[in-house]
Amino acid sequence: MITGIDVGGTFTDLVLWDPAQQRIRVAKVPTTPGNQAEGVLAVLAAAGVDVPSLEAVIHGTTATTNALLERRLAPVGLITTRGFRDVLELGRRTRPTAYGLTGRFEPLIPRELRHEVAERISAEGEVLVPLDEAAVAGAARALLAAGCQSVAIHFLHSYRQPAHELRAGEIVRGLWPNGHVTLGHQVLSEYREYERGVAAAVNAAVQPVLERYLARLRAGLAERGFARELLVMQGNGGTIAARLAPVHAVSSVMSGPASGVIAAAATARAAGIPRLITYDMGGTSSDVALVDGGEPRLTSDLELEYGMPIHVPLVDVHSIGAGGGSIARVDEAGMLQVGPRSAGARPGPICYGRGGTEPTITDANLSLGRLDPVRLLAVDNPVSVEHVRERIAQRIGAPLGLDADAAAAAILRIANDRMAGAIRMVSLARGHDPRDFALFAFGGAGPLHASALARELGIPTVLVPARPGLTNALGCAVADLRHDFVRTVNCPVSGLPDALVRTVVEAQRAEGEALLAAEGVAFERVDYLHEAELQFQGQSHLLAIPLAGPGVSRAELHEAFAEAYWQRFQVRLPEIRPVLVNLHTAVIGRRKPFPLALLGRGEPRARLEEACTGTRRSWFERGGWQPTPVYRRDWLPEDAQFSGPAIVEQLDTTVVIEPGDGAVRDALGNLRVTVA
Repeated sequence: MITGIDVGGTFTDLVLWDPAQQRIRVAKVPTTPGNQAEGVLAVLAAAGVDVPSLEAVIHGTTATTNALLERRLAPVGLITTRGFRDVLELGRRTRPTAYGLTGRFEPLIPRELRHEVAERISAEGEVLVPLDEAAVAGAARALLAAGCQSVAIHFLHSYRQPAHELRAGEIVRGLWPNGHVTLGHQVLSEYREYERGVAAAVNAAVQPVLERYLARLRAGLAERGFARELLVMQGNGGTIAARLAPVHAVSSVMSGPASGVIAAAATARAAGIPRLITYDMGGTSSDVALVDGGEPRLTSDLELEYGMPIHVPLVDVHSIGAGGGSIARVDEAGMLQVGPRSAGARPGPICYGRGGTEPTITDANLSLGRLDPVRLLAVDNPVSVEHVRERIAQRIGAPLGLDADAAAAAILRIANDRMAGAIRMVSLARGHDPRDFALFAFGGAGPLHASALARELGIPTVLVPARPGLTNALGCAVADLRHDFVRTVNCPVSGLPDALVRTVVEAQRAEGEALLAAEGVAFERVDYLHEAELQFQGQSHLLAIPLAGPGVSRAELHEAFAEAYWQRFQVRLPEIRPVLVNLHTAVIGRRKPFPLALLGRGEPRARLEEACTGTRRSWFERGGWQPTPVYRRDWLPEDAQFSGPAIVEQLDTTVVIEPGDGAVRDALGNLRVTVA
């Protein structure tokens, strides 16, 4: 048995494949914020899992991301090159508010915990100043005396020559009471000392947090008889053994959104759809990403918040503050705004009956007949639809001169516009036409809005998976083992030594294979993905191009970059020299395929009419109020076909089919919606 478990902000979800019974089990329990491990153990119990018989537990956690955003971090110190202690604070000389006169920024490591030592290596890797080993030992003792639990060692140009960092690491480990010693070049072997330093600082700051959490979880699983290796989801869309995860703690940032994209990519590949835009709408935010050729796009340019660039390979996810709990309000200028402020889980939307008084996107959907008030999850004290409509009319309608219907419709229109803007950011803004993609809608609220968003953007097809509200947990279950390596070359293509690319790539492959072997987790085969990041000389931004393998020639690199630049910018610059900056290799241990078709297994009826549970008046932008048939999803016939307007209900979400759209249930249990 294999299970994927994802910890979200509100719920902890489980998807389990039981080969003995040839079925998939699912479960959902409230998340336990104080100790997420309790929720993980609780969801296993809720699913009735025989823990000793589990072959693999793959876990996605928000522990590190939340710790960073909330600054609940371990005290961490820095040992760096003399004269460079303030690099983490100076950054790129930007400001928190670009056009404001004031702004506040606090680096992860305060200045009094940043110590300098004498050493210097040139950009070419030559030793200019020998390492002062006594100063390194003194800095370590001073940081321990100051109460630091972990330390980052970050020397200038260590990506080119790591000898000083390696020696300093030996000295510090000889004095440090635990294993929380981070070497910058081992986290990120790239140029740009600011980004490399921040990555090292983030890794050191979250390492104790992640290790404590995983230790509690592994102990709880062991008490219940689990004797195999726990796997942890990473932000790059792969997994890593739990005992190795704290060493690469920074890689677990954004693992939650990444797991959803991985599930979307796996589902789309199985459905024969190689290009899609993923759209995950939850309670507080919406996450969008791009999948091209069946693989998610990765980025090294994520900035978690101001002054915190996470320059390690992560699934390229763009987030905005527009979720089901996003609050609608009329601002001082008389303009309707939706989000980013959220009602959260407490008090939540008005319709949850927990004391919420401000209208949200969920309240607007309910008041327009798109949600069934009887089927809402997590309602403490039921609130009438009329009460919700009155609050929308008072807070939104009255200031704008609209009735309750028009006010609720305006909330949805503004919310959809914001979410469409996020999709444009990952598609049009990067040279991709949305009309060439399908929209993969998941999360508790995503299928409510997907058809309207697809029409807005000209996307022809919407794909709604069998279990939209459990997609992140599914992503954990289907994820492969993965390790990413980046090495800075920073050399003009015309001057590259003949064997340099092959030497670097083969070394990255060997390192990845060694890590896969050390994890002791079963996989069927090893795949490799290679990318080169290039720029024209004098530019600052990089353009990534795929490589077929390590044996690429200078002429092939030059031609591939010129073609990629033309595709992106429609410009050719033959007179400027291209520069190979970074080489990136992903080493992927492919695990056994997950039986996705079983997710859609329900209790299908013989005829579509038998899956209809009734008719409800619902409002649509095209046509206004209309009588709308409501279908129960697990009752849909295996070859079901129907047209909108229609509503499809299931435990974890509600799917809205707009008027004129056509819906088909495919062999995997997905709903394919053709947008009119």
